[in-house]
Amino acid sequence: MDTYATSFSSAAPLQSDTSGRLRQQAEELEAVFLNTLVSEMFTSIDTDSEFGGGFGEETWRSMQSEQFAASLARSGGIGIADQIMANLLTAQESADKLAIYGSEAARAAASYNKEM
Repeated sequence: MDTYATSFSSAAPLQSDTSGRLRQQAEELEAVFLNTLVSEMFTSIDTDSEFGGGFGEETWRSMQSEQFAASLARSGGIGIADQIMANLLTAQESADKLAIYGSEAARAAASYNKEM
């Protein structure tokens, strides 16, 4: 997914590798959140049978919940990654505008101060 600068800024288009990296990080953050939810869901499962319980199952359950959460996040999740991406892109666009217009304002102020 290529993201381009808006008409309000003259910043270069966001590189697709940067956009992909941001998307991956957003999905990883969503996976961490979903892992917490899935782990809590597994705590309600009764494992006191002759084939359940013990240290092995605890280890397996944590790995299973981690993989479930990662799979959920990669397949669209619950929308957290999308919201994070939107916020990251908005923040980057704002930073680009500040860099562009902030430097112009600083030059104008310096020019004004020289004239005085």
